[in-house]
Amino acid sequence: MPVGTRNEAIKGCGTHHIAVQTRDWDKSMAFYQDVLGMKLVAEFGSPERKIVLLDAGDGSHIELFQPTDATPSEGDDAVNDPVIHFALATTDARAATERVREAGCKVTVEPRDVDLGALKVTISFFIGPSGEVIEFFETH
Repeated sequence: MPVGTRNEAIKGCGTHHIAVQTRDWDKSMAFYQDVLGMKLVAEFGSPERKIVLLDAGDGSHIELFQPTDATPSEGDDAVNDPVIHFALATTDARAATERVREAGCKVTVEPRDVDLGALKVTISFFIGPSGEVIEFFETH
């Protein structure tokens, strides 16, 4: 499917948000806002469990949930985490990867060019502050 096509079955379909169960609330808030540059759009939830919606910059969002007693801790089997990975669009995957590396993130897949048939992309993967796997996805 060519880049920029519209979904004709579900009008206006696209990614609105991806929810991430944080393991360390303060660390995650700082990472998504300060390192990735996302802006706070809404704060809701309850005093016992905060939830925020952060604008990724293109109209899509990341929703962060404050941890609970049932939240898997760091090092727990990744099967316990409901998000396998999510991809953030970028126009420069290599520079974005260096930014998160400098912020202390573990890069698990170095930036590489990939031919996906109709799409030529540069991708990389890294681990976020709650153990979430994040992909940078640059289309050419």
